[in-house]
Amino acid sequence: MNKARIAVLVSGGGTNLQALIDAQSSGVLQSGEIAVVISNKADAYALERASLANIEGVTILKKDCGSQEEFERVLLSALESRDIDLIVLAGFLSVLSEDFVKHYPKRIINVHPSLIPSFCGDGYYGVKVHHEALKRGVKVTGATVHYVNEITDGGEIIFQKAVDVMKDDTPATLQKRVMEEAEWIILPKATELVSSIIVKERN
Repeated sequence: MNKARIAVLVSGGGTNLQALIDAQSSGVLQSGEIAVVISNKADAYALERASLANIEGVTILKKDCGSQEEFERVLLSALESRDIDLIVLAGFLSVLSEDFVKHYPKRIINVHPSLIPSFCGDGYYGVKVHHEALKRGVKVTGATVHYVNEITDGGEIIFQKAVDVMKDDTPATLQKRVMEEAEWIILPKATELVSSIIVKERN
């Protein structure tokens, strides 16, 4: 089968990347294959996860590029040279410009640790999202996978999954539960769905 070629963009530990690698091994992800993992942090543990799974790892540092424009130019070149069909943002802490996103319409997806439109947009990422959710006293939170457009967390929603907030939750315990019960489930599902659309359009 002619699979969609996937690039996973990361900045940190790579737990969502691991969920995708596991989904590939188990057959949940079958219409696409992870061709490369690209990190904007040299010490991201996600690169180690890629290496252990025999997936190519690439580091592109903004400080080496000098500007966001140059960083995106180098990134685009890395993607195009590997014939990437789909970009998955899995804890990638660099907002991509409208100019970049235009190159991949409905071909970039992101996982966000809340039920969009709650606790999303500029400045909402990582454990901060869970901190804000607890501060507001929400009883239900979750995760969202959405297409990426020029607005931060503003693209069309693909999947959402709700997670209950417990009375004694801390931002750290809530983050862990949202990952385990939502992110690691809906990100592989969404990646498979979009990969299957790409493969169908190609045939």
